[in-house]
Amino acid sequence: MSSSRLAKLIWRTGRVAQPAPEAPTEPADTFRTYPELAGSAQVRHVDCGSCNGCEVEVGAVFGPVYDAERYGTRLVASPRHADVLLVTGVVTHNMREPLRRTVDATPRPRVVVAVGDCAVDGGLFRDGYGVAGFVEEVVGVDLTVPGCPPEPEAIVAALRRVTGR
Repeated sequence: MSSSRLAKLIWRTGRVAQPAPEAPTEPADTFRTYPELAGSAQVRHVDCGSCNGCEVEVGAVFGPVYDAERYGTRLVASPRHADVLLVTGVVTHNMREPLRRTVDATPRPRVVVAVGDCAVDGGLFRDGYGVAGFVEEVVGVDLTVPGCPPEPEAIVAALRRVTGR
């Protein structure tokens, strides 16, 4: 956004510290719920070979505007402490085995979320020479968040499904 006048650049309707939006109103039988993780979930982000677009959005999800922590999700540094794996990007040949090991290191019950078109179906990089496949072809996926890159609201909605908040 640009302007020649300062008054037009001031954004007075900021979203920081606004009340949380209402919970999704979909019937409970249209998607799987995760009662074992209800209330809070520890999240580990795994980049398997993305263009970094999804990582920017994941960063925004845990920033002050979208603040996913108010819904009970928190980023952790180790898969051994995680309940949820947010996987972004196509799976490259070099990341196939590390992704499997990361999923195996995550204690059960766990939820694997494929974030972005590349993770969901290969996206733009599907036919690349270094691509082993998309996430579903390597490990089981519980939730998908399509988009290139997906909007932070969509990622927050997926995390809210996991925590039920």
